[in-house]
Amino acid sequence: MGITAFSFPTRTLYGAGALRELPANLQRLGIRRPLVVTDAGLARTDAFAALVATLGAAGRDRDWFVFSEVHPNPIEDDVRRPAAVMREHACDGVIAIGGGSPLDAGKAARLLAKHPHASLSRFYDEGLDWSGLAPLIAIPTTAGTGSEVGRSSVITLDGTKRKAVLFHPELLAKLVILDPELTVGLPPKLTAATGADALTHCIESYTCPSFHPMCDGIALEGVRLIVEALPRAVRDGRDLEARGHMLVAAAMGAVAFQKDLGVVHSLAHPLSSICGMHHGLANALCLVAGMKFCAVRKPGLYRRVGIACGLEVQRVPEAEADARTIAFVAEFLAGIGLNTRLREHGVTEAHLDALVAQAFEDPCHQTNAVPVALGDFRALYLEVL
Repeated sequence: MGITAFSFPTRTLYGAGALRELPANLQRLGIRRPLVVTDAGLARTDAFAALVATLGAAGRDRDWFVFSEVHPNPIEDDVRRPAAVMREHACDGVIAIGGGSPLDAGKAARLLAKHPHASLSRFYDEGLDWSGLAPLIAIPTTAGTGSEVGRSSVITLDGTKRKAVLFHPELLAKLVILDPELTVGLPPKLTAATGADALTHCIESYTCPSFHPMCDGIALEGVRLIVEALPRAVRDGRDLEARGHMLVAAAMGAVAFQKDLGVVHSLAHPLSSICGMHHGLANALCLVAGMKFCAVRKPGLYRRVGIACGLEVQRVPEAEADARTIAFVAEFLAGIGLNTRLREHGVTEAHLDALVAQAFEDPCHQTNAVPVALGDFRALYLEVL
């Protein structure tokens, strides 16, 4: 596998060993004192050791710094603290490495490094100048969120204890490195959960009613790649082709969901903020129920998703095309170990009122394929509980 470079719009380096191109790109971007943002778990991995070796080989062992305390679901402190480190050490760029959480934290830290007294809960209202943020290099070590190519950052706010989305084009990375060698150490369960996140992004963005045919095409090709590659990556973590295809598919899902998402994400977000569940797992456990809910109200919605999955559903009735596609997705998730119930992950009926309230207030379902009422959320949670 050679190294491929492309832009859409973020410049992306793809291929095994692409990390070795980092020093030249730091120089190209004028970054001399980067801050590396990651989490404690990733800091103990071979992927992080590879980054350290690459930065050291570039003669930067005295000129780069690390913040490695990002939470699995990032909170305000995960943005404010690295921003303070950036100011303290006069860092002129950020290298965010890991899953979606450190990537989101690294994106947003650049804003607070420039505006240390800004309120994340009121950043739209404060008329902040977004120009001139320190450049970001994003290096995902999971294939799920696609945060590396996104212009948003999802942070749980102190005041509300709910996830909020910071959104601005200036949050985009200046460079993305998709190196499958950095994902080989990801355990099978996390490979499955993050991959299911990417699958959910592709399906929900495609079925979102907003008009964006380019995103529709990207989403459907993302589905095809995931269906082919994810079981292989779960089965054999050293399958670099499968790992690489999953990295690309995750990025495609994130590009596609600029259309917006749907009810599954509104169900999943509170499961993370209230119950601490991994976002990809939450999406996986809610996906089939969400698809069934939409299909009943809008027959034929999933025909082209089924075709992308490799199913022969071109000429069957709409309801049958949906049923076959949903059955395939359910079997696919079960095949990679994602057919458990919410209760097996600590969610109880005592959580329902809070979950329903937050899900209804979550904006993702406002762009769902069909309308979702307050009572629908309770029924959907009970279906997967």
